Amino acid sequence: MKNKGLRMKHRQWRTLLLCASLFFILHSSFFTSAHAQVGNLGKFDSRLLHYGIQVGYTHSKFDLEYTHDDALRETLQGTTSYYAPGFHIAVIGDLRLGNWFNLRILPGVTLITRDVNYSWEPNYLAEHHLAELSRKVESVYGDFPIEIKFRAMRWGNFRPYLTGGISYGFDFASLRKNRNRTDESIIRLEPNDLRYTMGLGFDVFLRYVKFAIDLKMTFGIIDLRVEDPDVYIQAFEHLHSRTFMLSFTFEG
Repeated sequence: MKNKGLRMKHRQWRTLLLCASLFFILHSSFFTSAHAQVGNLGKFDSRLLHYGIQVGYTHSKFDLEYTHDDALRETLQGTTSYYAPGFHIAVIGDLRLGNWFNLRILPGVTLITRDVNYSWEPNYLAEHHLAELSRKVESVYGDFPIEIKFRAMRWGNFRPYLTGGISYGFDFASLRKNRNRTDESIIRLEPNDLRYTMGLGFDVFLRYVKFAIDLKMTFGIIDLRVEDPDVYIQAFEHLHSRTFMLSFTFEG
């Protein structure tokens, strides 16, 4: 029931983000249709190709499913994962596809930390004092996102937009080939990850560069869990990545 509730919250969150984004774009387009005027960098969006850099703050967690093993459920009440901070940096290649759309490639590096927390039955915890309550997973992803950017009408030096696409990531810090030993606690993950992305933001046209604030969510498609007899791995059926990203971009 707990996992169903979490999945429901994710669906509601995604629906809310989509509705808010559509309202934001439609409202901006309607409002600016009567007030659109060009300010700084008037011909910037007419360029066929331009480049930039992006830096961002991330919040990442696992979307996990509690084990179906009845024997393990007798000792383990549940597993959870909470958002933890990270850092992202990327370069931007932007190709103009028309008045409203751009194709964007954003290769970069993301440093993230994710925790898995375990809720043991009180009686089991009393007998096993060394039972771990959490495990930490640190990853260094080389990311290669490809996105479509839909831009609303420009209003002075501002222009809102929506983005959507797909992203491939490779975890350079993956411990997939490592084996758990008595002196180390690790959760081994598949190094390859594939995600779909959705976000919104707005461009600010400054005198010499275009600055943007971007909010984005990424949802993992691939199950990252590596099969392991360790009870801390058996505690869940699958692991998928979830990341919220607040980014700042500079394009010239």
